[in-house]
Amino acid sequence: MGEAPENIPVRLPDPASIEVVLARLPVGADEAALAPALTEAFPGFLFSTATIDDQYWRDTRSVIAADGTRIAEYRPWMEAELAKHADDIGALWMRLRESDLQISEWHGNSVYAFAPTGSGAADYVQIRLGREVEWRAGPIVNPTCRPWGKEELLDPSWITHEDMSDDKVITGPLYRMLGRAGSSVVHVRSFLTRRARLEREKREAQRPEMERRVVREVTREGTTETPFLDLVPDWFEFVPRENRFFQDWEESSASVRRVYAHWALDIYDYDDKGTREIGFVTRPLHLPEEKLSAGEASVHILMDRVETIDREVGVPFGWFFLMTHGNRVEPEVGQAIAKGLRDERVRLPDRDARVLLRWAERPYGF
Repeated sequence: MGEAPENIPVRLPDPASIEVVLARLPVGADEAALAPALTEAFPGFLFSTATIDDQYWRDTRSVIAADGTRIAEYRPWMEAELAKHADDIGALWMRLRESDLQISEWHGNSVYAFAPTGSGAADYVQIRLGREVEWRAGPIVNPTCRPWGKEELLDPSWITHEDMSDDKVITGPLYRMLGRAGSSVVHVRSFLTRRARLEREKREAQRPEMERRVVREVTREGTTETPFLDLVPDWFEFVPRENRFFQDWEESSASVRRVYAHWALDIYDYDDKGTREIGFVTRPLHLPEEKLSAGEASVHILMDRVETIDREVGVPFGWFFLMTHGNRVEPEVGQAIAKGLRDERVRLPDRDARVLLRWAERPYGF
């Protein structure tokens, strides 16, 4: 999966154009307004959207007056005020504790937009967004506790997010782009192609080292040395977990549904000391109510339970992909069912059995 780009649109929606669409949406717009707005703005793309309940708080804060007027960004404003008091934290705290100034903060949830570009499992575009509100997070300083260091003053730890309520909202909800340029708008098949290529290039660069590497084993007869590549002959053919996820989806019964109807991809793409790191973590859009552990349950009971999970999440073989994520189905369940298949105690559709047994031989997870 992902060796050759296919069904790549001539032009993807770009972040700047998406920001224009978001800016035109009225305050409080929800998914019902977002999807058609994106579809109208980008001909050839039919968007759907999904929200994930993953509450986050941006570290961008503002100083606001009692009437909600925004005065300045919090940290540089506070640094400037501290300089006016010759870095006398106590004096600044005494003055500000008597003021009616407050701190505002942005709170949001992740929203994903998807549009198909072909019939394959990876043939779609994903856009990562946030739906956010700005709220009155707390007083400009902690009125009951003097900060004893500069960082304690600049990092408003006295804010408690549990105090957030509708009456404290200043503006929003508003949509904004999330993630870096390489991860906010992604054509998934193209991304998988890059992921496989970078992995291949990284391993090829290590070939001289791998060809020299030996594994030493001490026995009663002495020490033996075995070339590493004799023990792991397919080391250079390693398939990243991201590519395997989509390959397994395409080759299993799950392929009757679109991946993006059930999963969002938390994509990362960055440089780490000159090395490019890309990948993703899968994020389920639908979860079964209860977690499934292997425990002492028989393989027949496990089969009944994974079939129930499939019905709950609305996709055949859906339990397998939840297992690779680990949130609701533990890997031991997959190993137990794989053993049941090998022992001919249970059956799965042939295509699903092949995928599960391949995973059991070489597990992966997110």
